[in-house]
Amino acid sequence: MFIQTEQTPNPSTLKFLPGRVVMEKGTMDFATADTAVPSPLAKRLFAIEGVERVFFGSDFVTVTKAANQDWQILKPSILGGIMEHYTSGDPVVADSADTGAVAAEDDEIVAQIKELLDTRVRPAVAQDGGDIVFQDFKDGVVYLHMQGSCSGCPSSTATLKMGIENLLKHYVPEVVEVQAAQ
Repeated sequence: MFIQTEQTPNPSTLKFLPGRVVMEKGTMDFATADTAVPSPLAKRLFAIEGVERVFFGSDFVTVTKAANQDWQILKPSILGGIMEHYTSGDPVVADSADTGAVAAEDDEIVAQIKELLDTRVRPAVAQDGGDIVFQDFKDGVVYLHMQGSCSGCPSSTATLKMGIENLLKHYVPEVVEVQAAQ
């Protein structure tokens, strides 16, 4: 098995591409080892000292390291953990959750925002090893949750304000601002 790695705009995060599907549908973000319970792969990665966050995209795994760790030391253990997982035959996630899908009760504006995020924003952000998930739309403000390499990335504020906010304002006049969800 050959696993490629790619740097992301976040120096604390590295993107691992195992050459196979990681998530059939949606994404998953594990902010701590405690949240990794439904995922044998995430649990395996959190067992490696220095791994602080794990994120799954369609065909990649993004790992965030502790500030005091060096990628030269950590990377071989992560590659081994991913390889070990795929040879074990265990599922990536025991029971998957759907993320970001347009719900029947969404009004027209929210549906339009989600559609733009799914078609124009999320594919670009996934290339950098992250994801952006719709949280809420209230009083003209769109609240988005940053995941994967986007979480804690120095350029994420610029991405939100200059990129996503401008895009949404252009296509959805009701949008006045975009903020990161707390």
